[in-house]
Amino acid sequence: MNEDSLEFVLLQRITFNIYQTKVLAKIGDIDVGEFPLLLAPMEDVSDPPFRALCKEQGADVVYTEFISSEGLIRDAAKSVMKLDIYEKERPVGIQIFGANLDSMLKSVEIVEASGPDIIDINFGCPVKKVVSKGAGAGILKDIDLMVSLTKAMVEHTKLPVTVKTRLGWDHNSIKIVEVAERLQDVGCKAISIHGRTRAQMYKGNADWKPIAEVKNNPRMHIPVFGNGDVDSPERAVEMRDQYGLDGAMIGRASIGYPWFFKEVKHYFKTGEHLPPPTIEERVIAARRHLQMSIDWKGEKLGVFETRRHYTNYFKGIPHFKEYRTKMVTSDDSKDVFAAFDEVQEKFAGFEFA
Repeated sequence: MNEDSLEFVLLQRITFNIYQTKVLAKIGDIDVGEFPLLLAPMEDVSDPPFRALCKEQGADVVYTEFISSEGLIRDAAKSVMKLDIYEKERPVGIQIFGANLDSMLKSVEIVEASGPDIIDINFGCPVKKVVSKGAGAGILKDIDLMVSLTKAMVEHTKLPVTVKTRLGWDHNSIKIVEVAERLQDVGCKAISIHGRTRAQMYKGNADWKPIAEVKNNPRMHIPVFGNGDVDSPERAVEMRDQYGLDGAMIGRASIGYPWFFKEVKHYFKTGEHLPPPTIEERVIAARRHLQMSIDWKGEKLGVFETRRHYTNYFKGIPHFKEYRTKMVTSDDSKDVFAAFDEVQEKFAGFEFA
């Protein structure tokens, strides 16, 4: 490797960071621990019931589902409902998205009234209906707007403002080192970066090298969290030790598997894997999840929006299709609870690999 190459310099900086005295990450004045694990904001996933389960299993910071600024200022029921947060979740961030300055500033005032610890701006959602309005990852086409909007929001609230974004719009427009520095300069208190471009959506592998370049920019002093493909304890260790990042934001690996946070932390401490949760533990968690969802959203929505978790709750059980079908097709919670009971009885003693 040429000693003048960017890769060599980056590796040296990362190695230097690893052997420095370990420092606790802080978002503004909020101490979030040494290499914190953050629950990513995920639509129809990161709701209060699921956040509660993840918090119990070791998530250091949790974020709400992303909330439309336009929906908030119109008092849309679904958007307003997403503002519900609870003391046991703290520190908790409320994430909002939009591209209109007036709407975003008005939504900040509404969000503040809910009492979160952090306000996060979504500059990373790749979904077409969001991007087409210039919001989410759509704003990556206009970095000046991205920076000016962040600056205005920082100046409009006393809460720490953070940003979640992607590497760039496409491979030819990756300027994340410059973008992160500019966001920091206008008052952003932390940045979470998904290691893909908008053009990639969720395809291919996340590239953490540009995120490490952000972290190892000598001018950066705010926490830099990595996101994308942290799907095992070993990958979390890699993000921490080889890439020198300040923490990991966990998304898809946690869906239907809130134990992921606990497993990563155990691996950090011991270098060993925890035994996977038993059938009984999985059924208990699934039952609690469904019941909390019903209590919060009502029967119909609670049953519907919890379905996406069941595949992972019971992943690895052979000949499970019959039971999964019952769980994801019934509109009556009694049928779903009954399916949980059948699973616990049928597969009692099953050992997960």
